[in-house]
Amino acid sequence: MRFELDDDQRDFAAALESLLSAADPVGAARAWAEDDHGPGLKLWARLADLGVTSLATDATPVEVCLAFEALGRHAVPGPWVESAAYLPVALGREVDGVATVALPPHVPYALDADVADRVYVGSSPATSVGERVGSVDRTRHLFPVSGDGEVHEEAFDLAVLATAAQLLGAGERILADSVTYVQQRKQFGREIGSYQAIKHALADVRIALDFARPLVLGAALGEVPASAAKVSAGDAAYLASRTGLQVHGAIGYTQEFDLSIWLTKVRALVTAWGTPAYHRGRVLAGLL
Repeated sequence: MRFELDDDQRDFAAALESLLSAADPVGAARAWAEDDHGPGLKLWARLADLGVTSLATDATPVEVCLAFEALGRHAVPGPWVESAAYLPVALGREVDGVATVALPPHVPYALDADVADRVYVGSSPATSVGERVGSVDRTRHLFPVSGDGEVHEEAFDLAVLATAAQLLGAGERILADSVTYVQQRKQFGREIGSYQAIKHALADVRIALDFARPLVLGAALGEVPASAAKVSAGDAAYLASRTGLQVHGAIGYTQEFDLSIWLTKVRALVTAWGTPAYHRGRVLAGLL
């Protein structure tokens, strides 16, 4: 099967890319990590005006994937999966403002409950919000919440798919930055990208991402389980993060270097909205 975006989808993706490329989302992510939500909320408002928060109710999962791949590629902070994927479907309407949700055991904490206008457990309002819990991704502020609410399966699958698209976008960004870096960094008088070992490692990432993309788009079309897309995109993005860190060397570890934003985001998203083991189990159960 050959998948092609239509003109409206291409225009939407181009408009989203143009907005994010000019909006300094990395600066917003760094500010968000330091509890300065102002730049991130301004970006949130601009993306909402573009229609990102209404995609789950007014568009198709394909547009949702396009949006969340861009959000992952640009490391946009905030509870986007919760506000723009899960809750609109679970509640049956677009969410006004910023909202977040917890769904124990697969989503044990509510992301960014400190900045959300409304906090849910399932589709019911949370009764209380606890103290913040640390995350490997400094832009992800996690909070335990109390309340009773059931999981909406269709909404959960869309949230899983949106997370897979985010992982795909983050993996693509890490690969692009890594390719740029190895063409500039020199050792022993030549660019490190000229060494076969580096070429092969980056080629393996390219292949992994290229294999993950059809599963993400297939899940958006209803041809592939969302869990399969999440596993494949998670594996590909994690490989991208490990390879990106290796080719960057020690600089890749530093918080000041932008690569770290995507490395930590990938590590967090791999287990967000269900662990790889859980989603592999869902795929196996579906096959049996």
